[in-house]
Amino acid sequence: MRIGTQLPYAGDFAASVDQLQDYHRAGVSIAYVAEAYSFDAVSQLGYLAARIPDIEIASNILPIYTRTPTLLAMTAAGLDYVSGGRFTLGLGASGPQVIEGFHGVPYDAPIGRTREIIDICRQVWRRERVQHSGRNYQIPLQDGGTGLGKPLKLINHPVRERIPILIAAMGPKNVQLAAEQAEGWAPFFFLPEGADEVWGQDLAAGKAKRDAALGELDIVAPVPLAIGEDVEALLDAMRPVFALYLGGMGAKGKNFYHDLAARFGYEAEADRVQELYLDGHKNEAAAAVPGELLRSMSLVGPRSWVAERVSALHQAGVRTLSVSPMAPTHAERVTAVEQLADLLP
Repeated sequence: MRIGTQLPYAGDFAASVDQLQDYHRAGVSIAYVAEAYSFDAVSQLGYLAARIPDIEIASNILPIYTRTPTLLAMTAAGLDYVSGGRFTLGLGASGPQVIEGFHGVPYDAPIGRTREIIDICRQVWRRERVQHSGRNYQIPLQDGGTGLGKPLKLINHPVRERIPILIAAMGPKNVQLAAEQAEGWAPFFFLPEGADEVWGQDLAAGKAKRDAALGELDIVAPVPLAIGEDVEALLDAMRPVFALYLGGMGAKGKNFYHDLAARFGYEAEADRVQELYLDGHKNEAAAAVPGELLRSMSLVGPRSWVAERVSALHQAGVRTLSVSPMAPTHAERVTAVEQLADLLP
């Protein structure tokens, strides 16, 4: 197992990178940068690559709708170049609130688009003349346009012709696609005790079609981190975030995070959080987030508890722990990362 961390996409990114240097020395080997309706992730990843020249970097995620497939491939090749082969391309569908609400483009066919994007990216990185005729993308353009387009290949020589791809996915078909086509899979919530029941069949179906050249699937689990005898109160800091995702990331019947919590066995609790949140009672929604769910999805507690949770995550197939250190001071957060590094199998 290895330790990663997700840098915040709001706030002072430069200050976060300063702190990341201490986390890197303590045991963090990969840093993820997200892109929401924030500063773009690409410029920040380039800054990160220059500031910390030996840490792995990854987008988590770049939305599939906001760039053309070839631009995604060009961007990944460029970031891999400036980082000396340290970049992983994290892709995901985001959600209709962001894609349609902020970018003004239709949120459609996420699975089909992702599959086609992966094929196109790998053609670009192999420096092939890109040709793709799919339901969602035609390269060169066949229908409409001037008719003057012709197959082209990337001018530059990429550092690697197989840049790792990480797919953020929660639904059955998306998870199957990640297990089949990608080097890594990033679920937003990961409960090790329920992972096999919720995702086991989908992972198995995808892996049955997996190219051996991809290697073992890297499962990246996000986990809050605080180690100590008196850190339980820090779990409450997670409540507003869980309430936002369970309650506010989509309308009723259109919230992926709510649906996932229900699949983990918390349907009634997720319904209550969503009802309160959508009615404008955000504090009450946060208070209604089940403590058991928070605890089970975290590495917050005494060292022995954290060791047990690390073992459970490892047995469930997790290979990367994307930690969010939560202690009150930076020094304590760095110490927690050091302690976690000592517990890894």
